[in-house]
This record gives sequence, structure tokens and C-alpha cells, in this order.
Amino acid sequence: MSRAIQVRDIPEATHRALKARAAMEGRTLSELLREELIALGERPSMSEMLDRIAARTAVPAGESAADAIRAARAER
Repeated sequence: MSRAIQVRDIPEATHRALKARAAMEGRTLSELLREELIALGERPSMSEMLDRIAARTAVPAGESAADAIRAARAER
């Protein structure tokens, strides 16, 4: 089920710019904002990205990045 979001106190210049961008793309302001919010919700947060990076295995010193990639692909 869809949910409604109301955003208040948007500067007039920001509203005009977003409305103009939507019009140039042949969309309504609501369509533009809906798509942007969906994309924002699907992106990982900064803390999630940092957790992913921290969980990665480091490439041992002396091994080239290309060799590490080849080895990882060979394990698949």
C-alpha cells in the first residue's frame, strides 16, 4: 500500500527549480519527487556502506589487484 509524505518549509527557489526540472522532463513535480525518494530509499546509508567496506577482505601486500581479482573470479 502506498504511503503519503508531506514535506514542509521548502525554500521557494528550490520548489521553482524542482518544478522546472520536472516540466523539462515531461513529468509532474510529484512524479519527479516520488522517483527521487524511491531511489534514495533504495541506496544504502553511509554507515551501511562503511560496514560493507570494513567487511571486505583486504588484498595482501605484494599481490597485485589484478591477481586478487583473478583469484576471486576463479573461486566462483
